[in-house]
Amino acid sequence: MSVRTAGASRADLIADTALTLLAERGMRGLTHRAVDEAAGLPQGSTSNLARTRQALLELAVRRLAEREARVLALHEMPDPRAGAASLLDALALAAHRALTGNRALTLARYELALEATRRPELRTYFDAAGARFRDQLTALVTGVGSTDPERHSLSLIAWADGLLFSCVAGSFSARVPSLAEVRSDLRELLAGMLGTEKPW
Repeated sequence: MSVRTAGASRADLIADTALTLLAERGMRGLTHRAVDEAAGLPQGSTSNLARTRQALLELAVRRLAEREARVLALHEMPDPRAGAASLLDALALAAHRALTGNRALTLARYELALEATRRPELRTYFDAAGARFRDQLTALVTGVGSTDPERHSLSLIAWADGLLFSCVAGSFSARVPSLAEVRSDLRELLAGMLGTEKPW
């Protein structure tokens, strides 16, 4: 099971393979030797790059943040001045992408998040990696008129995390909501936060 992609560096290959193993086998299935074998690399390649398990997990977290930034299309998020409708469309599309073509990446994130609850040093690293999205979301909800952007950002992230878990690993895993359904849910949530009558 090699996940090699054209032009990928050895570090990216190792990190991508680690994420794949986490999604397929869980935390117990992630070892230096397993990464070497799955990536088609000579034995010892992973330990040369990430000598300890902590280093390997940090490498996976860093790569997870890079890949999720592309899934969430952070570079495509609207200017806050574009209004609530633009924010709604962007967030709905990002959530739906995570639910559909990136389920394995989402599973790997859950494995790493749970492991971080047992490893304080990984917790710090994991939280720092996710700060970019949290900060950007806070700026966006501020721009569309939130009177409590920190709390509203938490509510939006909690909603998205709950939806992803339910539909990827929870009791709704057999049914993925459509983009229209995700947008409808978000519309109701944002309207309540902003105190509007859902004009968008």
